[in-house]
Amino acid sequence: MKLSAPQLLVEARAFLGEGPAWDSARQRLYWVDILDGLLHIFDPQNGQDEVINLGQPLGCVAPAVDGNLILGLKDGLAVLRLDAQGGLSDLPSARLDFLSNPERDRLGNRFNDGKCGPDGRFLAGTMDNAEVDASGSLYSLSPNGSLKTLLTGVRISNGLAWSPDHKTFYYIDTPTRKVLAFDYDLRSGGIANPRVAVKIPAKLGWPDGMTSDYAGNLWVALWGGAALTVWNPATGALVEKIPIPAKNVTSCAFGGPEQNELYVTSARKGLSAADLEAYPASGALFRLQTDVTGLPTFVFGE
Repeated sequence: MKLSAPQLLVEARAFLGEGPAWDSARQRLYWVDILDGLLHIFDPQNGQDEVINLGQPLGCVAPAVDGNLILGLKDGLAVLRLDAQGGLSDLPSARLDFLSNPERDRLGNRFNDGKCGPDGRFLAGTMDNAEVDASGSLYSLSPNGSLKTLLTGVRISNGLAWSPDHKTFYYIDTPTRKVLAFDYDLRSGGIANPRVAVKIPAKLGWPDGMTSDYAGNLWVALWGGAALTVWNPATGALVEKIPIPAKNVTSCAFGGPEQNELYVTSARKGLSAADLEAYPASGALFRLQTDVTGLPTFVFGE
């Protein structure tokens, strides 16, 4: 496995940078700063990073088949309508259309990580914003608007990924320090037969966001671990540990024309003055060049 050193792309100083999602049609990256409600749109051609303030916590984003975006917000799942060029200089209320709010009665919860599956459904999880109660759930939204609850009793709903054959779904509830594997039904969007694929040792940090590659490996970001890790889910073995110059590494996604560029987000949340002195780039967006082909960011409705 050949990897370049991490390249700092945007020194955003994000408090809770998360959720990178590559738009292959537009060749750009979406990512979020969750608690500040910021949607970042990064264009690697010119290095510009446009920021849209959505006015409420924003957990996740994914491209949709119609050129718009689907979001997991504090107030539920919504579509953000972009202009013909894929930009948005302001945010008229008419351009943010809410589709579902399954937790309107859980005022302490918010959406966290989420992404689309190979079947065009949007899977997104919730969590207790105070990170105390196991009040979160994992939901699946179909393009026809129907919503299904896949899991309940979740503490911090985080990384999601699929196997290259799309038959296995991987999922992280961070405090468990485990990556679970489920059988995934492409027709119904259902999950079954949970089992532990990977156990993350405490010395490495907390498992956060995740992606997968065509070799079947899982790439897991480590909160508090200043690293990305690569795991073989068939054996549970650690394949590679990749240092990142940020203390809280939050998620990763493959992108680029050849789907071999790994974009990595990070956060400053919870860091002490000493941490920030040791890792001043925390909160930045990074990129690594690899010799690996990653699974794509799947599109809602496709």
